[in-house]
Amino acid sequence: MFVPAGQGWEGLDFSKPNPCWNGLGPLVSEPQKLPLIRLTDRPIQLETPRPYFLDVFTPNAAFYVRYHLDGIPNAVDLKSWRLRLEGNFRRCLSFSFEELIRDFSPVSLVAVNQCSGNSRSRFFPRVAGAQWGNGAMGNAVWTGVRLKDLLSRAEPLPGTLQIQFQGLDTGKGPEGKGSHAFLKSLDLTDPALERSLVAYSMNGQPLPMLNGFPVRLVVPGKFATYWVKHLSWIRALKEKDSNFWMAQAYRIPATPGNTIRPEDAARGGWTTLPIGAVDMPVRSFLIEPDGSSKLPVGMPVRLRGIAFSGGKGVERVEVSVDGGRSWMPAQLGSDWGPYSFRLWEKVWKPKRPGRFVVAVRAFDRMGHGQPEEPIWNPGGYLWHSVEKQELVVGEV
Repeated sequence: MFVPAGQGWEGLDFSKPNPCWNGLGPLVSEPQKLPLIRLTDRPIQLETPRPYFLDVFTPNAAFYVRYHLDGIPNAVDLKSWRLRLEGNFRRCLSFSFEELIRDFSPVSLVAVNQCSGNSRSRFFPRVAGAQWGNGAMGNAVWTGVRLKDLLSRAEPLPGTLQIQFQGLDTGKGPEGKGSHAFLKSLDLTDPALERSLVAYSMNGQPLPMLNGFPVRLVVPGKFATYWVKHLSWIRALKEKDSNFWMAQAYRIPATPGNTIRPEDAARGGWTTLPIGAVDMPVRSFLIEPDGSSKLPVGMPVRLRGIAFSGGKGVERVEVSVDGGRSWMPAQLGSDWGPYSFRLWEKVWKPKRPGRFVVAVRAFDRMGHGQPEEPIWNPGGYLWHSVEKQELVVGEV
């Protein structure tokens, strides 16, 4: 469960924010997956345990899983499967899996896939939705076809406003919302389309079924709600997409920092934006030590973790061992690109026994950092406040 040392289920106050690094749930095994933390089973939502983030690339078998609808494919017949481009295109096209690999130059990039609600269990007051800890994210090398190459072949006609994406997952969705299919759209003018891939490979292997086989959309810098799994339809729209998953779900306050006070949200009258209007904010995490065992006095301790941003790259990471009163620079690992995890570490030698609160914060190349204060919005999105971890040194 990755509960803090000495603290079991009975010690947790569920009226307060989750104090654990991961979400709370049983470890379960699913096809092509290592044991992951199950938040829900319909639709399936699986969180990656903390230790898998010690490496810059998240193993495919440990990569988190998030579905919105319960009708997910268990298999795809590549002989009959097609990726179809339809709607307001000059040419409506269809591609087999073989054609995507054979007829287009492969492109690879490294990018973090992060659920919009990652760390939702940190929100207080609590909000509805999957109560993720910090493990609804992963970093991989994605290989596939440039989305812009596909769009160029089909050629959007004048009057096209958005490009819509749909996969194979279906289900009832929220009652009365017309949400039986998961649909996401990006403006034709959104720069994200230029850098997006239709990926058929993940860390040099075919995509696991639960991560979108045979192909998924990869939108570097954007939250994973736009990374449509089992991508099978790409449509050119002449009107703004008004489906539930765009017009009602995944909306954030149009306020500085996209945060709002709960009492102001309850009064209503505030405007929202689709979460695709923003890139992922800069974040950082302490991965090791995890607080599960005491540390010796006077011995070097290797603090290790990860940081990332939504495309601006990680400029620096700072670590505090006094709860954020003072900060020290950490050493950064290799730079795998502006959308990737970046490892960091700091050697710390505690000189006395006691309880120490380790905090970590990152800054991107535009100077954006992490807020000290918690954020809040009704969707439980965009959490990126400074994370803290208590470590015990010596006999306390």
